[in-house]
Amino acid sequence: MDHKKIEEGVRLMLEGIGEDTDREGLRETPARVARMYEEIYAGMEQDAKTHLDKQFHVENNNMVMEKDIQFYSTCEHHLLPFYGKAHVAYIPDGTVAGLSKLARTVEVYARRPQLQEQMTAQIADALEKYLHPKGVMVVIEAEHMCMTMRGVQKPGTKTVTTMVRGAFAEDYSLQQTFLQMVK
Repeated sequence: MDHKKIEEGVRLMLEGIGEDTDREGLRETPARVARMYEEIYAGMEQDAKTHLDKQFHVENNNMVMEKDIQFYSTCEHHLLPFYGKAHVAYIPDGTVAGLSKLARTVEVYARRPQLQEQMTAQIADALEKYLHPKGVMVVIEAEHMCMTMRGVQKPGTKTVTTMVRGAFAEDYSLQQTFLQMVK
């Protein structure tokens, strides 16, 4: 990341809203924002492959699910946060990834300027590409600050996106089992 460009941009934005960038409370803000961006946009430099490559052989090919994976992301339209929970499941085809790897995969895609719909598909795509499962299902529930603190201003409103692939797309009862487990 180019800290210098970020700092210049933050200074310009602060000046643009009429702030004095030399006042005590704002002097170090551009540098703080640059350091923060390195953390909250760390997914820009990451690949889910890193996490999903480590796999283990299994005899049991029943659903593997990790639910309530907390995440924080940034809406690419307004650069405001959206946050919530991801629920991820797959049907193994002889191999599984470590459980923490599903949460790490969510983080890879959440830590980018993002659309929730796109993030849902990216997580499903990564699981399909690297785990080669019989099926994948991803549900993301999130609150978007661009809807709660500006615009329509409806706090508490949740956006839910889903992606079903393979066995989950073909078997409605499998989707229902997943959704019951999420509750």
